[in-house]
Amino acid sequence: MTTPDLRGPRPGPLPVIAPRGEFDLESLPPLKAQIDAAVATHGGVVLDASGITFADSSFLGLLLATHQHADLRIAAPSPVLVRLFSVVGADTVLHIHPTLQDAHTS
Repeated sequence: MTTPDLRGPRPGPLPVIAPRGEFDLESLPPLKAQIDAAVATHGGVVLDASGITFADSSFLGLLLATHQHADLRIAAPSPVLVRLFSVVGADTVLHIHPTLQDAHTS
């Protein structure tokens, strides 16, 4: 008899996290905790980024670090994030989708 390995990703759709507001070094820890929990349980997460009004380099660092070890899908990024990703070239690295539905079906 074998024991199932419960440490890896589980089948099923990725959970969606929909943060709202501004994210910088001080406000990032709760979001990081949510993302880490989703990744630990499901192997990835869909970030509905439509409600993000400001993000600094610490937010970008969180996304890039998550992208390196998990299935991170960014859905409907706000204009602020589109500009940030474009300026630093992250739009060529991250998996960015125009809508939440597109992020779920990819």
